[in-house]
Amino acid sequence: MAIEAVIFDMDGVLVDSEVYWKQSRIEFAQTLGKVWTDEDQRLAMGRNTVEWAQVMQERLAIDMSIEDIIADMKRRVIAHYEERLPTLPGALEAVQLASKHYRIALASGSPTEIIQRVMQLTELDKVFEIMVYGDDIPNGKPAPDIYIETLSRLNVKAENAVGIEDSANGIRALKAAGMYAIAAPSPGFTLPDDILQMADYFLDSLERFSLNVIQEIEQQSN
Repeated sequence: MAIEAVIFDMDGVLVDSEVYWKQSRIEFAQTLGKVWTDEDQRLAMGRNTVEWAQVMQERLAIDMSIEDIIADMKRRVIAHYEERLPTLPGALEAVQLASKHYRIALASGSPTEIIQRVMQLTELDKVFEIMVYGDDIPNGKPAPDIYIETLSRLNVKAENAVGIEDSANGIRALKAAGMYAIAAPSPGFTLPDDILQMADYFLDSLERFSLNVIQEIEQQSN
């Protein structure tokens, strides 16, 4: 099947934001006399806003409201972004290249205001045809909902689309939606072997993204 659309995740794919999210969660936990672990972080990655806040609430065993957790985390992460926007090597170039040959969209579970700020700072809001926010989708990754909605807005079938994800939850969401999946792990976060086996292609950096990658995926499907 011919690929018509390329759909990008944001955190850990376009921007090395996982380090900021992890740092902010560690700082948040420390203010409460708690510890945020790597395992906690993996459970929170890729989920929509309410869901990662629920993970934090449960893993840290705190009685703070979901709304207060979200507000505190947004403040911390945006403050880090304003200090330095950590775009990943090859990420902006990959989006630009894909946009010249395919329809492109963003599907991110990050809080809407953070996505919009990153898109403004990178000027990718002028490049993406469609941007779908996890805050508007009832079930976050690994549920396929955000990708199903993105495909619907693009009017593209799942078998004609490929997504680029860094997290296990993201890869699961792509495959549950019936799409092809490129695994591009966030720096410092390895993917389990079973997740890598689910993916149709592996990139250790978007600097290696090329039209040949898409063509190889197409050839595998024929």
